[in-house]
Order: sequence, then structure tokens, then C-alpha cells
Amino acid sequence: MIFVTLEHILTHISFSIISIVIIIHLMNLLVDEIEGLRNSSEKGMITTFFSITGFLVIRWISSEHFPLSNLYESLIFLSWSLSIIHMIPYLGNHKNDLSAITAPSAIFTQGFATSGLSNEMHQPAILVPALQSQWLMMHVSMMLLSYAALLCGSLLSIALIVITFQKKINFFKNFLSLRKSFFFGNMEYLNEKGSVLKNTFFLSVQNFYKYQLIQRLDYWSYRVISLGFTFLTIGILSGAVWANEAWGSYWNWDPKETWAFITWTIFAIYLHTRTNSKLQDQGTNSAFVASIGFILIWICYFGINLLGIGFHSYGSFQLISN
Repeated sequence: MIFVTLEHILTHISFSIISIVIIIHLMNLLVDEIEGLRNSSEKGMITTFFSITGFLVIRWISSEHFPLSNLYESLIFLSWSLSIIHMIPYLGNHKNDLSAITAPSAIFTQGFATSGLSNEMHQPAILVPALQSQWLMMHVSMMLLSYAALLCGSLLSIALIVITFQKKINFFKNFLSLRKSFFFGNMEYLNEKGSVLKNTFFLSVQNFYKYQLIQRLDYWSYRVISLGFTFLTIGILSGAVWANEAWGSYWNWDPKETWAFITWTIFAIYLHTRTNSKLQDQGTNSAFVASIGFILIWICYFGINLLGIGFHSYGSFQLISN
């Protein structure tokens, strides 16, 4: 009983803190960024990380197996993984450009886990024989860490696409405005020359900041996706070894395995495109590939489990294997 009480306390603490962090981010967007508020939001995410860690440890002790036996636990672990990714920039003393993605993603996954699932699904489940293996921790944790990293990287790439196209549209509008000005008579042109140059200077400064933002988005999306791709590769390989022990074959073309391989292929294409494209095109071209990967991740993680087909059918609603 005490374990259940502690779990409820820790989940509510982490969810409340993430909600406060989201409010702080919105305040920083509406007004000039305040250093004290920014520091508070970062401390809040660290507190959230430790709260979810405490929940996972308590669930591990009470259930006597690694807490990834059902959808509720996998979503909590996914939220925990997102909080880890949130803290990655601090390892290199970089500005945290990931917070706008990681904090909302964490509150979405944890909110769905705590409020969108029935109370029966919150209870720890007994592992089926196929999951009673030492590979459970290795395989499932690597897959969920990869999902978290690849989702964050894909969302950064989608943001890059939106900002890039917005920049091109603004440039085109500015070009049309200047062209129209030059078609006026000499007097009109001389009268409006100052305002046109002033607007051009303002747009140039604005485009410079957008260019810097695009570069940072490309920088972090590439690195986060590279990290997620590494986790995904380890997860697939460990899953193949586990499958050989459980089913006698390394690869069975199960729907879950197939979509995991498709996801792996798409992000391999992303890394190839990002590494070998020209500098001015590498961000947008690879970002389109990553945006496709964003959809595939949800199909692989959530869609196949909802259908309840294949060898991983025990992951439909009761158990999540990867």
C-alpha cells in the first residue's frame, strides 16, 4: 500500500512541475526572457527527472521486475527519457534549444499515461513467459530511449521546415515590395526611399536571427537523431538476440519488427542525406526525411500495439514489448 501511495505522490509531483515549466516557457515567449524564470524552469525539469526516477525505482521494487510491463509504465519511461534528453545541452554548456520540444512532449506523454488510461492499466502486470528474460531491460529501454530521441529530433526538423519556408515567403514579399517601390515615379520613390530602406534593414536583422535559429535547429536535430539512431540500432540487435532465445529465430518479419526496420531505414537515409548534402540544402532536405520518420515512430510504437497482431500482440493494451 505504501508503494502505491508513493507512486501516486511522485507522478502528481512530476506532472505538476512539468505543467509549471510549460507556463514559465509561455511567459518567456510573451515577455522578454527573464533569467530567474529560465533557471526555475530548468530546475523544475531536473526535479521532474528525479520524481519519475523515484517512481520507476519504487515500481521496480514492488513488482519485482523492470517496470516496462504495460502501456502505462512504458509511457512513464518515455517521459523519463524525454527529461534526460532535455538535460543533454547542459553537458556541453550549450543554450537549451530542446526545452521547447522536450517539456511539452513530456507533459503530453505523462498526462496521457495518468489521465488517458484506466486505473486497471496503472497496476503492475505479471510478465508473460516471453518477457521473463534478462533482455527485457536492455531491449525495451533502448527502444524507448530511441523513440524519445527520434521524436525530439524529428520535431526539431519539422520546426526547421516551418521556419525555413516562412523565411522564404517573407523574402519573396520583401522582394515584391521593393520592386513595386521602384516602379513609382521619382518623387514617390524619393519620398518612400527612407521607409523602404528602414524596413529592409529590419527584415535583414530579422532574417539573420531566423538564420541563426535554423542553424541551431539543424545542429540539435542532427545530434539528437544520431543519438536516437544509435539507441534504435542497439535495441533492434538486442531484440533479435532475444527473439532467437524466445522463438528460435533472429528475425521473423513480425509487423513490429518490420516497422522498426522501416523506421531504422528512414533515419539511416536522414543521416546519409544530412552528412552528404550541400551545406545550404542539408537542413531542409534531411528535415523532410525526419518528418516522415516522426510518423513512422508513432506507427511502430503505438499503432502496431493497438492492432494487437503478430508475435508482439501481448503489447496491444496489456503489455508493451518494445
